[in-house]
Amino acid sequence: MSIKKVRYYLFLKDIVVLSLTAFGGPQAFLAMLLERMVTRRNYINEDELWELNALCNMLPGPSSTQLICAIGYRVGGPNLAYLSLFVWILPATLIMITAAMLINFLQENTPGALNFAKFIQPMAIGFIIFAAQKTIGKMVQTTEAMVLVLISAFVSFFYSSPFVFPILLIFGGLSTSIKYKNQPKMERDQPLRIDWANFYLWGGVLLFAASIGAVTQNSSVLLFENFYRNGSLIFGGGQVLVPYLYAEFVDFKHFLSSEEFLTGYAISQGVPGPTFSISSYVGALSMREFGTIGFIMGGLIAAAGIFLPGIFLIFFVIRFWDQLKTYRPVRAALEGINATSCGMLIAAAYLLFEPMEANAINILMILGTYAILQFTKISSPAIIAGGIVLGIIVNYVSTIL
Repeated sequence: MSIKKVRYYLFLKDIVVLSLTAFGGPQAFLAMLLERMVTRRNYINEDELWELNALCNMLPGPSSTQLICAIGYRVGGPNLAYLSLFVWILPATLIMITAAMLINFLQENTPGALNFAKFIQPMAIGFIIFAAQKTIGKMVQTTEAMVLVLISAFVSFFYSSPFVFPILLIFGGLSTSIKYKNQPKMERDQPLRIDWANFYLWGGVLLFAASIGAVTQNSSVLLFENFYRNGSLIFGGGQVLVPYLYAEFVDFKHFLSSEEFLTGYAISQGVPGPTFSISSYVGALSMREFGTIGFIMGGLIAAAGIFLPGIFLIFFVIRFWDQLKTYRPVRAALEGINATSCGMLIAAAYLLFEPMEANAINILMILGTYAILQFTKISSPAIIAGGIVLGIIVNYVSTIL
């Protein structure tokens, strides 16, 4: 076996390890990448890692998955990058499909089955509030950005249609791009040259899926288009995906109940790998009417739809990123896009709480989860496991009494 093939094999093996052990959110994930990809294996250097991370955060889609694929692209080109994508998302996808099947089975066969999740549903809102606080602290640095956060939160709350979100993102980006003169100038070695192939691929798949879905009304095609569209519009990571999915699949299409959605979101917080894996859970339940095959197909279709656009876009941009980042309006627009995403996250927390009973227990679980995340180092999986165990105990005691 050649040295190159051995290096590729080791790289994929490292991705498998990460897919099974990457708990703790983006900060923990980046620390693991730094230790394994840079320090131990030297696939790339530290400066390259931070630059690729910044690039992925600038693009729509799952930033952690894009970062894995970008490193794979640097190490072995497109083929290794696509293999990395498959290896990275497969464990979490299968876990969330299984979770969807289990939740549906319990609901159909055991009255009140979701009582075991009675605590992790409000806990999920605690996770979102914590994520919103961290995201705002990182991304919102100016008065203009905070105004955009408030506008976005207000509009997202009162008009929670999935078609409103892209308009908000465009508005946010344009409103701050006009301040490009505040950005430092960067030297340009040569004119910008763009290879449009992957951009055409991204746009072509979107138009093709939308056209075929509109003509045939096939549920599988429509599901793929829904997730592909969402994957093309999400800035800010998995937490920002929540309002999109909730608005489209709970409020708009009623494929899931609020309780099912919150249970799935809470479970996804205890699963290693990409946070976008919540999509497989939503996709599986969206096709439950077709039985076991529907669960599996729905979960896999959702995973393909949510992850592919971000990968097409990172492959498109990475080829000319060194030139593109010299343009100040591009960097300035990110402030507005990120601020708008934060506003959507605030609205999501309230929209998810609205259907729940506003009792002392739910409020206590929300605040308690936030406090644990904020002031302790207890991991997300341990918090979720504790909530499930507590729910089982309370449910068991209540049946005895």
